[in-house]
Amino acid sequence: MKKNVMALLMVSVLLVLAACGGGNTGTSSGNSAGSGNTGGDKKLKVVLLIPGTLGDKSFFDAANKGLTLVKSELSADTKVIEMGTDKTKWEPTYQDIAAQDWDIVISGGSEITEMFNATAETYPDKKFINYDTDIEETPANVYAMSYATNEVSFLAGAVAAIATKSDIPNANKDNVIGFVGGMDIPGINAFLVGYIQGAQYVDPAIKVAVSYAGDFVNPAKGKELSLIQYNSGVDVIFNVAGATGLGIFDAAKDKKHYAIGVDSDQGSLLQETDKEKANLIMTSAIKKIDTAILGAVKKTQEGTLEYGQRQVLSFDQDGVGIAENDIYKSIFTADMQKQVEDIKQKLAKQEIKVDNAMGMETSQIEAIRNAVKP
Repeated sequence: MKKNVMALLMVSVLLVLAACGGGNTGTSSGNSAGSGNTGGDKKLKVVLLIPGTLGDKSFFDAANKGLTLVKSELSADTKVIEMGTDKTKWEPTYQDIAAQDWDIVISGGSEITEMFNATAETYPDKKFINYDTDIEETPANVYAMSYATNEVSFLAGAVAAIATKSDIPNANKDNVIGFVGGMDIPGINAFLVGYIQGAQYVDPAIKVAVSYAGDFVNPAKGKELSLIQYNSGVDVIFNVAGATGLGIFDAAKDKKHYAIGVDSDQGSLLQETDKEKANLIMTSAIKKIDTAILGAVKKTQEGTLEYGQRQVLSFDQDGVGIAENDIYKSIFTADMQKQVEDIKQKLAKQEIKVDNAMGMETSQIEAIRNAVKP
């Protein structure tokens, strides 16, 4: 009897061990695939939702480039969804995509932040990345980024002032530079205030013509406003108007004057389609959105990204910069480039403090505009 019991016990133990051993590999793989984690053999799934359309050669295209880097460097499964300009469709799209099996949902812009955060709160087990927002409120499963646009615009203003005071081709003697913004809102005025202060750092007596298109997707309006500025004596215009800013470059080509791009290296982007136009974009004030997206996704994959916060990326974190491409080097002499580099290093070391329009009253911004009005 005892022998029979012992035999049965031994058989039972062997069966249990076999079951555990045989099921262990399969269970581990199954849990990885089904849990939504980014580890194991499961490919990371990342989706980018554009609140507009691609092709702006600026903000949205920079985000798209970031997702391309995520796909190529992290071997992730990726998808880009253009939500269009009908804002009523944005929130339902966020909700619909968040309900699917994406590990990370990415979008960007202060305009979408409230609905994006609300979606994140509805899906607390998903990760969300807002690649550019000025709104500090950030749910626990959202990582948000912003950029020191006031600092990079300060450098753009210095570039414009150095150019207009020089004897380079296409510059005049009027000592007036221009700015065309998409709308008269804090996010755009953060660029404006930095631009004005950077120009004044080089030349306290400089004048700055300021126009707002009231639209981010109207190149015809951008061209119209730019032609008015160029005709009034402006020889460099800073584009902070999204797709509307493409019209600024058209006007620059017509008048043989200069422009400064925004968000992406717009001169390089236009080289393939219109070299004459591209060669008048002396530089661009760049938010390094592409590498910021790649870095955030990579840290998420590694489990090191701290969600529930908004981080401001500046010169000292390589979050912003100007395009120092072949166009820039062909327009700016070595001495001019050195002057720009010296200012950039001072910004990186925080030796120059730049005001931020995000914390200003409307009356303060108006006073700054009026102080440099031509």
